[in-house]
Amino acid sequence: MTVPLPPPRRLIELTVDGAPVRVPEGSTILDACGGADIPTLCYGDTLTPKNACRVCVVEVEGARTLVPACSRKVEAGMVVGTSTERARHSRKVVLELLASSVDLSTTPRAAGWMEEYGARPDRFGTDAATVEQPVKVDNDLYVRDYAKCILCYKCVDACGDQWQNTFAIGVAGRGFDAMISTEYDAPLTDSACVYCGNCVEVCPTGALSFKSEFDMREAGTWDESQQTQTTTICSYCGVGCNLTLHVQENQIVKVSSPHDNPVTHGNLCIKGRFGYQHVQNVRPPSPVRDESLPEPSPDLATGLRP
Repeated sequence: MTVPLPPPRRLIELTVDGAPVRVPEGSTILDACGGADIPTLCYGDTLTPKNACRVCVVEVEGARTLVPACSRKVEAGMVVGTSTERARHSRKVVLELLASSVDLSTTPRAAGWMEEYGARPDRFGTDAATVEQPVKVDNDLYVRDYAKCILCYKCVDACGDQWQNTFAIGVAGRGFDAMISTEYDAPLTDSACVYCGNCVEVCPTGALSFKSEFDMREAGTWDESQQTQTTTICSYCGVGCNLTLHVQENQIVKVSSPHDNPVTHGNLCIKGRFGYQHVQNVRPPSPVRDESLPEPSPDLATGLRP
């Protein structure tokens, strides 16, 4: 069988931070920036950009306003500055506004960005309005902590027409009262949710997290530095979805999926994402092993020791 190849795209030449860059037509500024360390929150490599968080803004010569690098397409001759004083100041203010109203404690790299840009959210005062609210724990699979939600809409897109087409969640309210919600704010168990967990996969702040991760964080035992990740193939059906098993202390603590996998693109069903408990059911005691024998190697498929 002959696999058709996509038509070739012409290369666009632009300048990024004083250096010439050539990228295929249709690429975004973020694609062209390559190694430049541009912070992103609402950007998802498997989703259409929403331009919601604005922490990735860069300065384009001749443009009246700063532009979001995650969605602005490159143009021939474009001159881009990723770390100009104007861009850095804008990112600093955005981070301050977010951190003063939202809990960013579980947002990867947020603390480093705050330090890098000198962001001081406390300057808005201790009485700054926040989105703090009780954690929603209404099922055994994943937890919703909307006090950490930055309204990036990635979960809505993943649940909607970009991937799952379940439309179990959307945006309710307006202005500062806007929040992610099920229809009529019903419990998740009474909604259209199919518990695929694809919303959890794309959440950038930990507003959506595995129940196992939430419980371990509450107990103070969650430690990513002690976790290993092993990619294997889901055994439930013949689709061939790839699973990345996150293992801590010889226990699977959560499951993700590689975003560059051509089968799943980071998406899974309820079985693949949450159906891993059978792997670590309590086994009968093993027979006494001769201590002179070498330690058994971890299972290549799961990363767990027999």
